[in-house]
Amino acid sequence: MNLSAKIGLPRSNGKTLIQVLSTPLGAGLAHQATVGRLSRPSVWSGIKQAIITLDNEYQRLVKQHVDPLFGASRLQQMQEIAGDEERISVSNDEKSLNRYIATSLIISGTALVAGKAVVPILLICFPLAMYNSVVLLQSAYHSLVYERQLNDSVVACFAVLGTFLGGFYFVGGLGQTIFFISQKLIFISEDRSRQKLVNVFGQQPRLVWALVDGVEVEIPFEQIQAGDRVIISAGQMIPVDGTIQSGHASIDQHRLTGESQPVEKATGERVLAATVVLAGKIYVEVEKAGRETVAAYIGDILNNTASYQMDIDFKAMKLADSLATPTMLAAGLAWLWMTFESAVAVTNAGIGCNIRLTGPMSMLNYLNLASEQGILVKDGRSLELLSSVDTIIFDKTGTLTLDQPHVARVHTFNGADEATILAYAAAAEDRHTHPIARAVVNAAKARGLTLPTIGDARYEVGYGIKAWINNQLIRVGSDRFMLLETVEVPDSVQTLQANCHAQGNSVVMVAIDGNLVGAIELEPTIRPEAKSVVQALYQRNIEIYIISGDQEEPTHRLARDLGIHHYFANTLPEDKAKHVERLQAEGRNVCFVGDGINDSIALKKAQVSISLRGATTVATDTAQIVLMDATLEQLPALFELAKQFDINMKTGFAIAIIPGLFIVGGVFFAHLGVLGAALIYDASLLAGVGVAMLPLLQNKSTK
Repeated sequence: MNLSAKIGLPRSNGKTLIQVLSTPLGAGLAHQATVGRLSRPSVWSGIKQAIITLDNEYQRLVKQHVDPLFGASRLQQMQEIAGDEERISVSNDEKSLNRYIATSLIISGTALVAGKAVVPILLICFPLAMYNSVVLLQSAYHSLVYERQLNDSVVACFAVLGTFLGGFYFVGGLGQTIFFISQKLIFISEDRSRQKLVNVFGQQPRLVWALVDGVEVEIPFEQIQAGDRVIISAGQMIPVDGTIQSGHASIDQHRLTGESQPVEKATGERVLAATVVLAGKIYVEVEKAGRETVAAYIGDILNNTASYQMDIDFKAMKLADSLATPTMLAAGLAWLWMTFESAVAVTNAGIGCNIRLTGPMSMLNYLNLASEQGILVKDGRSLELLSSVDTIIFDKTGTLTLDQPHVARVHTFNGADEATILAYAAAAEDRHTHPIARAVVNAAKARGLTLPTIGDARYEVGYGIKAWINNQLIRVGSDRFMLLETVEVPDSVQTLQANCHAQGNSVVMVAIDGNLVGAIELEPTIRPEAKSVVQALYQRNIEIYIISGDQEEPTHRLARDLGIHHYFANTLPEDKAKHVERLQAEGRNVCFVGDGINDSIALKKAQVSISLRGATTVATDTAQIVLMDATLEQLPALFELAKQFDINMKTGFAIAIIPGLFIVGGVFFAHLGVLGAALIYDASLLAGVGVAMLPLLQNKSTK
């Protein structure tokens, strides 16, 4: 959001000096000043270039040496999430704020040194004061003429003009410095931190392998069209929606569909963009590419979803606007009954306005405290909203469970023993890195099994492995693999597999010399911290739901194991947001915690959205809060910070309102002037800053 947008004006209004000099009008003025002197255009260009160079150097100085003072650790986390420093580069509007801060300091410094000297006031202070006030003057004009309402901008405009026209340049310069610093803090705490939603295909490779005239060639991704054939191997993300023409693959699509276990697909079956080939190699005929894919469709819905948070204004702004009319009436009475200075003093009371600085400062301090605990709060207002959250929805797969499954049990057939089955399977899978292989190998190591040496291993793409161990042919893979290898799979084993799948578990079968001897059942691994986190959240009287694309039984079992009372099973990606909206319609304030592309719309709909580092790019970009340690461990601490922030803000509001009322009373009953009003205002400001800094002081005392 740019500065002009904050006050409802077009971006083109309020150009900076450098922008004005770059316009045809500026060029014309320069030309008129140099008529008849051939050398002056080059002199003017040199001056202009010098100003631009000086400005660039100043902006670089602020970014490198000043901005980190407002939270270096948080800035580093933003860079880690963004993956590119340029994505959090300073905007043109923030550059303008940096200039305004500098000119405001020049006004105050000049007024302090010059005293009542007319020349520096007229040549330096007044032009700079008007330059700094252009946007405010336009905002007040826009509010009065077009919106026909009296708001805080009008009061501030009267206060600024009255202060400078009355000769109070030091007070005015100091006030502008405070205002622009507050705007700077708002930018740091919200606007710069708000990441633009990236295209889902930001994760896609720039180049893909395609079959062209029977030859495999590497071509740019954007050249892929419907009807082309692309080749995807193990470890690669599928870049298109399409149909497998040949090959077999085990595909992880839980981030898109919510399914907890990989699916095996072969010729004739459809695959979706943004899913990952865990094992195998497939040739896919492209049906949809680019913006037409399912993943991109979800991204479009996400970008077009109305943002709840964008409709929220700071309480301070609402308070200041609501007091605009009473303040102007009081100023009018002071002018009629007393003096012009009394009227200016009333408008400088700034009832509630201090919170515009102390509020963002307090928020920024809490954001930095959060970052020190491994919590990146990208949108500052989400911290304010979090204190009112009464319902949390956890996505199941990847959020409450880990991507890495574990061996639940080993089923034995034909007289085989568990140790032999697990050792042979682990030996065959030992060189592979996909989650199922790691689960089998880890289980064997956990039992202290010695893995036998394999003589030869051959991977049958997508379905399984054949390996020679102790002169025996070992086959490890799916039921499809066993059938392809003419290994008989009895009906009882197929029933066992169906029951395992109904539980949300996957099955790896093991055969020795053509005989099926065992089946290794793997189930999703619950995050080790999940149960304690759930209990801590229940102690805060927060209702908890699980939402999952899995079937009823595994979702119910997970809810039971974690002590969660409510869940939604068999949920399609597009229905997750509907569940959020339904709970909101019941009057609940919802926080959604998810990690996949299929969660992105629900993340956007919820009042507060949380993701984990390491999740999909679209999830971490959409979420307002990212848990940087990739666990749920810090979730209770986040809610505690939100509670403390709420108390701190309420205290800050009281400090901002009471002195303002005292100033108005002092004008009418003690003939308080502009200087006295400024002193009281500054004192209340210092008190507010003290409250805003309190969390940092408390945090240091606990270390």
